[in-house]
Amino acid sequence: MKECPNFKKCGGCQYLGMPYEKQLKEKQKMLTGLLGTFGKLHPIIGMQDPFHYRNKVHAVLGRDRKGRIISGVYREGSHEILSVETCLIEDKTADAIIKTIRELLPSFKIKVFDEDTGYGFLRHILIRTARATGEIMVVLVTASPVFPSKNNFVKALRNIHPQITTVVQNVNGRNTSMVLGEKEHVLYGPGFIVDRLCGCRFRISAKSFYQVNPIQTEVLYQKAIEAAGLTGKQTVVDAYCGIGTIGIAAASRAREVIGVELNRDAVRDAITNARMNTVRNIRFYCNDAGKFMTQMASQGAKADVVFLDPPRSGSTEEFIEAVALLGPQRVVYVSCSPETLARDLKGFGKRGYCVREMWPVDMFPMAGHTECVVWIQKKHI
Repeated sequence: MKECPNFKKCGGCQYLGMPYEKQLKEKQKMLTGLLGTFGKLHPIIGMQDPFHYRNKVHAVLGRDRKGRIISGVYREGSHEILSVETCLIEDKTADAIIKTIRELLPSFKIKVFDEDTGYGFLRHILIRTARATGEIMVVLVTASPVFPSKNNFVKALRNIHPQITTVVQNVNGRNTSMVLGEKEHVLYGPGFIVDRLCGCRFRISAKSFYQVNPIQTEVLYQKAIEAAGLTGKQTVVDAYCGIGTIGIAAASRAREVIGVELNRDAVRDAITNARMNTVRNIRFYCNDAGKFMTQMASQGAKADVVFLDPPRSGSTEEFIEAVALLGPQRVVYVSCSPETLARDLKGFGKRGYCVREMWPVDMFPMAGHTECVVWIQKKHI
């Protein structure tokens, strides 16, 4: 196994000391214990190369006890910064760019932010890479909007890493654990990157939700679309749709797709993504998915398939009730938490639905998390 100097300190890779085949067996065993009673559970789909898969890399900045600038992550369970030079699951180019930024700071007299005193300028660095297109976004999170020598700094950075396609300054002046603030200034390029997934192009901005493992995301979404059993005649609801990835990828096989998402920025990105892919049979609504489907049902509208890809906290009783009111023949649940998935599957079971098949996908090698696609079918009594 590969060695990591921060193993067991940062808390990111609980399984790093274990051979990859054994990791997959452990995850399968855990999933069988949680989900095995609901229906057919397929073997977990692993990666050919389970390293350096993360397309989103975040580094917090600070100083060590000798006053030297460091970047990395918070030590597990603390607010102490653990210096990270390279990471076995992060994109290698992203790590190199972070190192360069750190080295450029003194010559530009840019001070790093000190959480204890509230003084300093640069708080975080966020790098997003598009694997299919090679585009790279650098987000510099600063404590104040005034950025002296910003053009020269960006020029110096791009001289060393010409593959950077956009640089964004995000302003976060609040005393908060949130990385990104509300205001943004584009310092170079278009302010977003474009990636390809499942044959479609997606625009990704600094705040967009986009899966961090592009290779396995392709596997995950293709399984989800297969599980939907689309024939070109169905009305599909894509709940918790984010920037529209699943709905847009499925649209060519459906009659119409309705995407619902509460985050206004994500909805804006989703509309742009549909236009970019010339998908004309999809509409997006900024709303709570459960309330939206309850309203659809009350107006006599029908849906044949519902996709849901909720956050780690899972779905809600209200949402599951709304699905039951709408009465789709199939529900495809994309889950990133087996624990909340097990809870929600019980909720679907009480409302006339049963699990047909489940496909686990190892989206996070070396870490304890897994994703799972579940085909849920309406019972015919």
